[in-house]
Amino acid sequence: MRKTDRAAAPGGNAMLVLALLSTGEMYGYQIIEELERRSERVFRLQEGTLYPLLHSLEKDGLVTARNAQAPSGRPRRYYRITAAGQRALEEKEREWRVYAGAVHAVLAGCTP
Repeated sequence: MRKTDRAAAPGGNAMLVLALLSTGEMYGYQIIEELERRSERVFRLQEGTLYPLLHSLEKDGLVTARNAQAPSGRPRRYYRITAAGQRALEEKEREWRVYAGAVHAVLAGCTP
């Protein structure tokens, strides 16, 4: 089976990545693995999706990055959420709760 990107509603990838980074600094492949692990393999990001997203978040000031050498000797780029990124995550979480509540209401045939 071919691996494909799977994430939440539009903007969901950014929210998920910021949520992971809110728990601590991570490098790219670590983000991919942790997202799969925490979501029980429901969410899967390819490097071709993750790295442009990280660059965009960095450009917007929501994450910072630093280069460091891994214990294996390989160079790695580590990402960390900024204060602005934390505020953006909190806003995205509020928006997600409204969105999820509305979807639930439609599926359940009631009002939120």
